[in-house]
Amino acid sequence: MSKREIKFSDETLALIQRIIRRYPEGKQKSALLPCLHLAQMEFGGWLAPETMDYVASILKIKPIEVYEVASFYSMFNLKPVGKCVIEVCRTGPCWLLGAEDLVRHIEKKLNITVGETTADGMFTLKTVECLAACGNAPVIQVGETYHEDMTCEKTDDMLSAYRNRNEVVTHWDKKHVKAQ
Repeated sequence: MSKREIKFSDETLALIQRIIRRYPEGKQKSALLPCLHLAQMEFGGWLAPETMDYVASILKIKPIEVYEVASFYSMFNLKPVGKCVIEVCRTGPCWLLGAEDLVRHIEKKLNITVGETTADGMFTLKTVECLAACGNAPVIQVGETYHEDMTCEKTDDMLSAYRNRNEVVTHWDKKHVKAQ
């Protein structure tokens, strides 16, 4: 079985080169986060080991340095995900105000557990650390959209709305990179 070829589009590669030039020589590792976002966006919404190796080669750093960063941040997916990634905040205020119940409700409704994707490839469920909206807990994030003061009923409405839209909802896209 041959490895799939990993290569950024010319447009993305040019953007990455502009990002790298923001940093002093020898400090290209500083470009890792935006490069990982771009890689995840361009290569199917997740970071396969060969994708992370490719990013390491572009930045001239060791692959383990990429793996460490990618595995630390919850916004990076290390396995394939659904079109909509549902992230439920699991820190104190959200948990105290019912996030655990929401997770169980979503698991039952979608017939998956945390970390899994629905059979139709539509939804992936994750729990994440603080989403910084404690005043409106419990909070669910899908893409860039925060859903606050969530209840099971509001969650059902949210899931229906995303299912009806049937589109990929990502955290990040190229408009967020302001390269000079």
